[in-house]
Amino acid sequence: MNYKMIGKFIGQILMLEAIFMVPALLIGVYFGEVHAVLCFAATMVLTFLVGMALYLFGRGSRSVFRTKEGLVCVGLSWIVMSLLGCLPFYLSGEIPRYIDAFFEIVSGFTTTGASILEDVEALSNSMLYWRSFSHWVGGMGVLVFLLAFMPSREEGGFTTHLLKAESPGPNVGKLVPKMKDTASILYILYCILTLLDFIFLLAGGLDPLSAICIAFGTAGTGGFGVKADSIAGYSPYIQNVCTVFMLLFGVNFSCYYLLTLRKFKDVFRDEELRTYVGIVIGSIALIVWNLRGYYDTLAETVRHAAFQVASIMTTTGFATTDFDLWPNFSKGLLLILMIIGACAGSTGGGFKVGRMLLVIKSARRSIQQVVSPRKVEVVRSNGYKVSEKVVASTNAYLAAYMMIIIGSFLLVSLDGFSITTNLSAVVACFNNIGPGFEMVGATGNYSAFSVFSKLVLILDMLAGRLEIFPILILFSGNTWRRRG
Repeated sequence: MNYKMIGKFIGQILMLEAIFMVPALLIGVYFGEVHAVLCFAATMVLTFLVGMALYLFGRGSRSVFRTKEGLVCVGLSWIVMSLLGCLPFYLSGEIPRYIDAFFEIVSGFTTTGASILEDVEALSNSMLYWRSFSHWVGGMGVLVFLLAFMPSREEGGFTTHLLKAESPGPNVGKLVPKMKDTASILYILYCILTLLDFIFLLAGGLDPLSAICIAFGTAGTGGFGVKADSIAGYSPYIQNVCTVFMLLFGVNFSCYYLLTLRKFKDVFRDEELRTYVGIVIGSIALIVWNLRGYYDTLAETVRHAAFQVASIMTTTGFATTDFDLWPNFSKGLLLILMIIGACAGSTGGGFKVGRMLLVIKSARRSIQQVVSPRKVEVVRSNGYKVSEKVVASTNAYLAAYMMIIIGSFLLVSLDGFSITTNLSAVVACFNNIGPGFEMVGATGNYSAFSVFSKLVLILDMLAGRLEIFPILILFSGNTWRRRG
């Protein structure tokens, strides 16, 4: 295990995290939030010093990374980043309990949007900004940012291992020959889309702070809002802008890169994108049909249905209405969308449309092999053969996915809440959605859960955002042996 290299990377991330807090501190200065400014300043100093110490510890380390070390580096980075990133909430007293502050920032970095806050509007402006900015950082990934804009070498494959460990999807490939350039392209596209979202929100009359916070939540598909009613109190224009951009951020970013190369046919032929669009349109149509007469006009019904389908499928978690009051058919459909999630290579969570397609094709092949044992079948995606390694890893992911949901559900159920509350809480946290049903619905929160259940849900959020294995590997004894 290359401990020095891992320490060096975590140190760089912590120093970068300290720099990321500067805008929040400046916002506090602008609004005269003296106590919040002091808390951010103290956290920045502590975070930077810890990061510097780790960086010096790893100075001169070998730039050789195996897959295992890449997974460990990513898993530990997100945990340490959250342990320190929650300090402004805790030190300021705006979230009095450390476990609650930790839950809130993990929910932010993992773009989950599950909150323990009963009155979000009581937060200071600087805290609201930091809370929403955590979505934007976590959406594309802080290590991806580090690889994209910090000087580094591509020795030993560590760049590849880190990008693959943090990026969502069954298979991460290069857009260009170097992984560092791939990371740069991803973040440039991410910044451009975020800026466009911000401009459209400003055009709708939002103040700059609200616009940037909502843009961060939309871009990272996180869902932290600045109002207690999420997006419900805003105009139909703002809601429609959020709907469009949530869907855009749920698309694989490689499609946008292909568009810049004018490879339109390749984009239109993408199976995952076509399936994603088909599921969205079909779900909206079914919910509109199921909600007929529920709202005053058809236009209002379509607006709310489209918004919630976009919000749930992209795992953003914003809400314009209390969908927990919808008919069971619509709620059941939303639950399915929670599990499916967005496209691989997007900022959305969930099982991923691409992975779902691979599982379906793999199952179909198994059935055909039973019927015709001598017939050779291969799994294809967009006309190309999918390697057996990817198919096997997808099936392994499905098994781990189901076991974690079942295990977490049983553990959280010790609190004694209803089955719907417990199951939807686990599904919502593990798939990085945020709101579930009943007690954790669009108008609820996670404050009533015990410390133990919150820790379980924190691990679920981290495992869901990091595609399970970077977190699971931390609990393996073989991981920490000097050799192997």
